Amino acid sequence: MHGTVVKYKFDGQVCKLLLCSIEHVDLLWDLSCDTLHMFCSEMKAYLVLFLFLLVIFTSNVSASSQSKSSIPQLTQKKRPDNETIYRVSKQLCWGCIAESLEFLFRHNLVRAAKWELPLMWDFQLEQYARWWAGQRKEDCKLQHSFPENDFKLGENIYWGSGSAWTPSDAVRAWSDEEKYYTYATNTCVPGQMCGHYTQIVWKSTKRIGCARVVCDDGDVFMTCNYDPVGNYVGERPY
Repeated sequence: MHGTVVKYKFDGQVCKLLLCSIEHVDLLWDLSCDTLHMFCSEMKAYLVLFLFLLVIFTSNVSASSQSKSSIPQLTQKKRPDNETIYRVSKQLCWGCIAESLEFLFRHNLVRAAKWELPLMWDFQLEQYARWWAGQRKEDCKLQHSFPENDFKLGENIYWGSGSAWTPSDAVRAWSDEEKYYTYATNTCVPGQMCGHYTQIVWKSTKRIGCARVVCDDGDVFMTCNYDPVGNYVGERPY
C-alpha cells in the first residue's frame, strides 16, 4: 500500500506519518516523532523534485509533438516560469520563514536558467550560517567562516551598508558575476570574481542554508552555505 497515513504514540503525543510504503512500519516503531517528521520531509522533498522534472519533461515532449516541421532543427529548451520555481522552492523549504524562502527561491531562479535541479533548504546548514552571522554581528566584517583553501562547505558572503539589504540583493550580487565567467575556458575575467556565481549553479550541490543579520553598526551581513561544496579546480559548474 502506498500513501497510507499511520498514527504512532510516543510520550503521549500522536505522530502522523505519510509512509512511502507500508513495508517500512516495522523499521519505524522505535523512532521518535522528530525522526519520523524528518523522514517525511526528506521523502516529500524528493517527490517534489521528481514531479518538477516530470512536468518539465512532459512540457518538452508536448512541444516537440506539436511541431509540424519535418526538418530537424535545434531548439532551445524552455526554462520553467518563475511561478513554478517559486512553488517548487516553497515545497523544498517546508517550515521555512519568509526570509529563508526568499534565499532559496532566488537561488533556484539562477539555477533554472542553466537547467540545474533546484536546491533544497537544509536546517543544519541554516543553523551553521546563523552561527557565523552571529559571529559577524559585532564587526560586520566580510569574512569567511573557513580558512582560505580549506572549505568544508560551499560559502558565499555579502555585506551591505545600511539595514535595508535583502536576500534578493545578496543573491543578485553573486549571480551578476555570471558576466565575468567564461564557460569555454572555465575561468573568470582577469581581475574579477565569478566564484560566487559558479557555486550557486554548481551541478552537484543539493542543499543550502543561509542567514541574514543586521550588525551592531546598522549594516547587513548575509551568508549562505552549500552542500556538497562546489568550485572544484578544473571542473565546470554545469
